[in-house]
Amino acid sequence: MNIGDQINGLRTEGERIAVAGGELALNASVPTCPGWNVKDLLTHIGTVHRWAAAIVGEALPYDPRKQEFQHIVGPLPHDDLLVDWVREGLLRLAAVLEAAPSGLQCWQMFPSESSRRFWVRRQAHETTIHRVDAEQARGDEISPICPEFAADGIDELLLGFHGRPSSRVRALRPTVLHIHATDLPPGRGDWYIHPTDTGPLVTFSEVETPHCVIEGPVELLYLALWNRLPFDDLLVRGDPALLHLWRNYSAVRWVDPVDV
Repeated sequence: MNIGDQINGLRTEGERIAVAGGELALNASVPTCPGWNVKDLLTHIGTVHRWAAAIVGEALPYDPRKQEFQHIVGPLPHDDLLVDWVREGLLRLAAVLEAAPSGLQCWQMFPSESSRRFWVRRQAHETTIHRVDAEQARGDEISPICPEFAADGIDELLLGFHGRPSSRVRALRPTVLHIHATDLPPGRGDWYIHPTDTGPLVTFSEVETPHCVIEGPVELLYLALWNRLPFDDLLVRGDPALLHLWRNYSAVRWVDPVDV
């Protein structure tokens, strides 16, 4: 997907979070984020949008959570103003991403062809996943996700987040988990995850018989791999231990600034 489409998607998904947040009690639980309520969800997305906007807008070469986090985010608003605060952060982030130069160089969590493309993509997926959280809290059906966008989100998760040394998806013996999207053309809808003792490797062509296969529509795969849906609506064949490994160790966590 191009950058303009992803920024437009960011705006749409962020507004959906704001709408849901305005309709829900702030103390309502968020089933897909155990221990969180709606206030936690709104505070998180408003915080992350401001953090990303500062990194891009100021071309920061470091993660400002270590020294400048409170200055960047500012004081949290009164509960009655929380939804407006989320919208303000969303609009500011979208404007900063649109204005960012193509040659932008700034801190990012893992490699990408450009810093601008990294942050547009990262915030589009961050916001989409948390829109799903908001809809689940409201008890809604999950709004559709474009297959191309879902496939890109699987790429980002597997190659980006789990391409880092910090990934906990590890195994002592050689294994292969095959993710297969049934609604994508050949060559685009297959990911082969090889957990090792130092983290997972990902390939795109079958080199050996996989130990476990998970297949279904790419939208459901995207949400299940991001731990937003159970794997019940997907076809799972083979060694269940690999599915348990993913469920138990794949979560991507936001690091609180006080712990950085």
